[in-house]
Amino acid sequence: MTILLIHHADAVGPHVDPQRPLSTPGLEHAAKMAELARSRGAAPAAIWHSGKLRSRQTGEAFLRVCVPFAQFKMVRGLSPGDSPAVMQHTLLAESRDVALVGHWPHLPDLLAALSPASGPMPQHGVVALQSDDHGVTWTEAWRS
Repeated sequence: MTILLIHHADAVGPHVDPQRPLSTPGLEHAAKMAELARSRGAAPAAIWHSGKLRSRQTGEAFLRVCVPFAQFKMVRGLSPGDSPAVMQHTLLAESRDVALVGHWPHLPDLLAALSPASGPMPQHGVVALQSDDHGVTWTEAWRS
């Protein structure tokens, strides 16, 4: 099983738009992240996002580029203030490859909880983790 931890691409500030959509460079970066993931064999069966516009838009880039027919939905446990334990528990019940699109500080905390040996979460980046024991332990496969 593989999961992709994806920090949303660059968004406009709240003073520009309170919904904080991706900026023009952010839209381009999201597409490049998705293309890189596809080149590394990423084909998640599900793409989960936090529901915030910038997270959804980043996830849509992965949906378009990697797997147009993947399940695409908002899930609890990916918002900035959520406990990593929520998603850890959810992943234990999952057997599919999943992309998780979220925010700071949640994603760095989730990465540290899942794979303590991994380096820091890259801002506006992707970390791929693999598990051979149904999500009990995770190792880093690649990052960008």
